[in-house]
Amino acid sequence: MLGPGSKQHQRQLLCSFLPGLFACVGCVPRRTRRSARGRVESPAPACAVTLLLQRLQDNQGDRAQAYCELEHVLWEDDSRPPCGVLNRLLAEVSQDLTAAQGVPDSMRMAASNVLVALARTHFTLVMAELQGHLKATGEMSKEFVLITLSKLFTNYAPQCISFVWLTLAGLRSVVGWVRGGRTLRIACAVVKQLLEGVKVHLCSGKQCPWPAVEIEQIYKSLYQLLCSVLRNWQDCQEEKDKQAVLGAVATMMAVLLQEELLREHVWEQLLCLGHLYQEVQDTCRGTKSLNIFLEALEGVQSVIPRDKFLAITSAVFYQLSDNTKECSEADRAELTHCILLQARICPEETVLFLQTQLGADREAGCVAALGLLGALARSDEPVMTEKLPQVVEAVQCLCSDPRTQVRRAILHFIKDVLSANAQSCSAWDVVGHIFSEFSRTTGRRAAGDLSAQEAREEGALQELCVDILGSLDVSVRGMSKLLWPRLLLYVVPAQYTGMLIPVSRCVQALAEGGDPMVRELEELDPHFLSSMFQGPLLTPQTLLARLLVVAGSPFAGSELQAAALRLMLNLHSKIHRAVGAMWAAEIPLLLQCLEGKDESFPDSAEWEQRLLKFLRASLDTLEDEAWTKGLSCELSRWLSSSPSSSGEKSFLYKALGTVLGACKEVLHIQEKLLQHLEGANAEEPSEAQGMISLLSHAAESNFHTALDTLTMFASRLCKGQNGRISRRKKMELDSRRAQATRSALILAHGSLALRASKEQLLARLEGDIVGNILLLYSCSCRDLQNTLALLQSITDFSSAFQAVGDSACFNPSLKGKLLEILTELLKKYYLGTPVSPVPLKVVLALEQLSKLKPSLATKDMCDILILCCKTVVLHPSAEMMLKIRKSQQAAQYLQLLQTSLKALGRLMVVLLDTETSGFFQNIVHRSMSSDNMWERKRALQICSQLLAACEELRRGDACKHFGSLVGLLAPLTCDPMPTSRQLAVTCLSSLLRIQAKATNGGIETGDIGSLYEGLNDCSTVCQLQTSSKIARIVYRNFPLEHTIDFMMAIKDTFQKAKGMRVRAAGRWMITFLHMYGEDICRDVPLITYILRSCMSSPQRSMFTPFLSQALVILIRCHADVTINSFFPAALSPQTVRHEGE
Repeated sequence: MLGPGSKQHQRQLLCSFLPGLFACVGCVPRRTRRSARGRVESPAPACAVTLLLQRLQDNQGDRAQAYCELEHVLWEDDSRPPCGVLNRLLAEVSQDLTAAQGVPDSMRMAASNVLVALARTHFTLVMAELQGHLKATGEMSKEFVLITLSKLFTNYAPQCISFVWLTLAGLRSVVGWVRGGRTLRIACAVVKQLLEGVKVHLCSGKQCPWPAVEIEQIYKSLYQLLCSVLRNWQDCQEEKDKQAVLGAVATMMAVLLQEELLREHVWEQLLCLGHLYQEVQDTCRGTKSLNIFLEALEGVQSVIPRDKFLAITSAVFYQLSDNTKECSEADRAELTHCILLQARICPEETVLFLQTQLGADREAGCVAALGLLGALARSDEPVMTEKLPQVVEAVQCLCSDPRTQVRRAILHFIKDVLSANAQSCSAWDVVGHIFSEFSRTTGRRAAGDLSAQEAREEGALQELCVDILGSLDVSVRGMSKLLWPRLLLYVVPAQYTGMLIPVSRCVQALAEGGDPMVRELEELDPHFLSSMFQGPLLTPQTLLARLLVVAGSPFAGSELQAAALRLMLNLHSKIHRAVGAMWAAEIPLLLQCLEGKDESFPDSAEWEQRLLKFLRASLDTLEDEAWTKGLSCELSRWLSSSPSSSGEKSFLYKALGTVLGACKEVLHIQEKLLQHLEGANAEEPSEAQGMISLLSHAAESNFHTALDTLTMFASRLCKGQNGRISRRKKMELDSRRAQATRSALILAHGSLALRASKEQLLARLEGDIVGNILLLYSCSCRDLQNTLALLQSITDFSSAFQAVGDSACFNPSLKGKLLEILTELLKKYYLGTPVSPVPLKVVLALEQLSKLKPSLATKDMCDILILCCKTVVLHPSAEMMLKIRKSQQAAQYLQLLQTSLKALGRLMVVLLDTETSGFFQNIVHRSMSSDNMWERKRALQICSQLLAACEELRRGDACKHFGSLVGLLAPLTCDPMPTSRQLAVTCLSSLLRIQAKATNGGIETGDIGSLYEGLNDCSTVCQLQTSSKIARIVYRNFPLEHTIDFMMAIKDTFQKAKGMRVRAAGRWMITFLHMYGEDICRDVPLITYILRSCMSSPQRSMFTPFLSQALVILIRCHADVTINSFFPAALSPQTVRHEGE
């Protein structure tokens, strides 16, 4: 037997040691030399090694430093030290290397490095020394002996080959007495390092350095070491010790697998290996060690005991599915790789084991099994390709599992399977499951009963569904057959709307590979074909209707809308072959609009309009009445099933109306219109607007049909109003829904008028449109909703009739009746609601109605204007404005007021052609001198619009009121409200330009625009100075025949105004008299009369200084006339003149 104690073994050891022994002949024994501790004289001359050795023996200086210097010398010097010096050096170094205590680790490491350097020239001697230390007994540290061995394996691997037996025997000795700690871990590392080299040489075939007998002996020694390790170290407690032992055992078993005779012994130790693996806490390290054995096992063609192999598989799987431990991505990757290795070794057993885990109650186990099966599918292993259909069928049983982690794992499994081999999915509609899972998550989120965490999880599942479908590679074998035309089933249902983006990408990819519609039916999946035609019919109209709804939905988002358009383009042959060329040209333009490249369609309303235009052009291209009717039926079905809250219902009304506009069959159009007019709930604003959109779009090409249908439906709502009807019928007609429907129908008539051509409008406006509007209004409860509807419809049909042309004349009696209704509404809402939309709408309606011929009578016009001004300009009061500004709807109220004022100004402009006298005198003057600053502001807004219109129309009517307007506007240049000050200057500028155009002369306006900033100054002094500058500019163009009008307006300000307005009026009056006092001789009596009448005012103290200054100016210019006119006859003129001077 060739054992460590045999004669042959002893002979080999002797041969190995002979060179070292001969080199040591004549040397002093180590114990004697070491105990003497003195310097031994050498006949050889002193060298660097000898000197350093002497320092070590005499304990001179730092021993660690001496070792470092000695290491350096040994590496650099090629000379061989004398044998005596070498022997003493080994003894000195070994003493420090193996000392049980008292020597620091740094010195031990330095001593170890010296031995490594010495082995360069005396390898056999150094190795023999280390082998002796490994086997030695007694108090000795073997830690750095092992470290030195490891370094020798690293630096002198070829020379270490002949010492494998000795090393294995020495390691077995170490295992026998070491029980843990760093020495155990280093010993394990040495074992792994040694066996890595052994494995390389054993696998080198003919170049193996050992004969067959010696190889057999190595295997046996290694097996003995394995048994010793398992016997002594299997139950170690430290985590690092367990990891080291596992690595060493796995490496030893991997090497032993190369020997066929020892494999049975390896199988016996598999359970021990599994036990060691389970004891290790660091999953990643433990699995890497286990993979060493499994990678070696993969290359061995041998039958493995099934029960023991499954024990390893179970251990690894438990680590992967243990949710009590936190596994990093690296850990999971290593564990997955380990299972994949086992699947390559024992595919049948591994796949069967994972399948059994799918039915386990433990969620983590089921999830882990799904992930591993997906990884196996993705690895494209031949055995997995064969087993995949069976695995897919097993996974299908989990589709109804409610657990979130399992649902996610199934989706990931599907993704892996589809990326590997789509043909394996024929037994299970995996595409259908992706969509079903998406719908399931959508439903759960819509229910609103999820926690925040659950909502996030469902959202993540939805994103995963989209990602899986979007990442499909249609070039994968079997993918095209799997997807087409199965994908079309998921285009139409609304619950799959969010999946249209990846569906569009898949269909586009399929289309780029050739038109899938040209394939023969026998090439398609027969399982799909049978299921497809057993379900609801997938018609071209169904596809187009669904895609149109998504493309037109304002809530879908541009990416989803673009996906719908791309599907339309790629499925054009499925929808209708006639639209191919037209869609190929138009849809890319629509896509550019969605992608932001076309800036001409910035909002959703314009996008809708363009999409509907595209729809109508497509229907005109088809010229297929039956197909168009089918599309209208499909849109009608969608419309009926959509809830009122649906964002897409508004577009459905318009789309259906557009399609009905393209139809030619009258009965079909009327049927669909009546169906949705009767079914709509007009109490919902969106539904009411939908009714109007439906009728107006249908009237594009079928005006008379739409109007006749509308008349028919309206007559039902008004039937029995003047006759005897049942109580139930009366309740229906008086219900809130019926009232809301009437309101919607009133608006619909106005909308139809806007869509009508000239001939259609002239033929149907007065008798049908206006007649129906008045009939519906008379039958309504005349609440705010119906009133606003009436006003809007009057505005609409008046605007439509005006667009017909100047030759058309509206029925005077009908116009009078409408004016009467509008006047009554103004009276009703005057001083009523603080701010109501009714007066605004009345003014808008009057603006359009007044444009119709014949024109209004002067009296009617003035009455209406006065009433409008009372409602819009005089109201609300100052107290009410304060309440409005403090209310929550302040912004809405104030905006409504501004809109009303603009509308009133436009109405006045419309009536300029008929009458202007009285506009300024009766309407504007009174409000501009009001105590209510908001009323003054509103009057100024009206005045500015009116003057701007006069200027544009070249009307000189305002010049008749030049003096009074200047007198009214002058004080307002210092109004408390900044906006009023600016408006006053704007009015003055317009007035000067009108005056210049009327007299065909030039004006000297100066730079009034540059004076605006001075009026905005916070200082009242600055405001007055700026106002005086503006006064001089205005007076340079002042017609003196308007002097009395100007003074009367100033008097009005003196008597009614306060504060800054009085001071501004005084400044303007004094400036005027300074500039023109010499030129107004004939007006002095009246001026003095006006000034004297001001003295009776209760607040004369505010303006008395200005009156006195004015009299002084007049006396200087026209003394006699002024004195005779102003002072009483009791005072002699001489006295007055003397006192005045």
